[in-house]
Amino acid sequence: LTPRNFTIHGLWPDKEGTVLQNCKPKLTYTNFKDKMFDDLDKHWIQLKFNKYYGKKEQPLWQYQYLKHGSCCQKIYNQNTYFSLALRLKDRFDLLKTLQIHQIFPGSSYTFKQIFDAVKTATQMDPDIKCT
Repeated sequence: LTPRNFTIHGLWPDKEGTVLQNCKPKLTYTNFKDKMFDDLDKHWIQLKFNKYYGKKEQPLWQYQYLKHGSCCQKIYNQNTYFSLALRLKDRFDLLKTLQIHQIFPGSSYTFKQIFDAVKTATQMDPDIKCT
């Protein structure tokens, strides 16, 4: 099932504009269950994996946590790292923001139109890339 709104790609700590990754010491990842699993499954969707494998192995969340969560381990444990990502996602309704600026899925817009619309919600320059 394709999501009907934006989902989380990752939460990346940085230092002076440089994204940090694979920091030491190496972390271990503990699979989520219950409410946290349900929240992540809804907002940080493991689209590349089937439902059973995603639930059992949690490869996307594990990868993101070991790669990026390792760099904020002195401040956030695994639960707080993922809770923070979910809270940050909830702060901005990007789909609604785009709609307010007359930007709708399926049509073409300039980079500047999208950039400016997102900036109105975040109050910062968004890190947007076109592919």
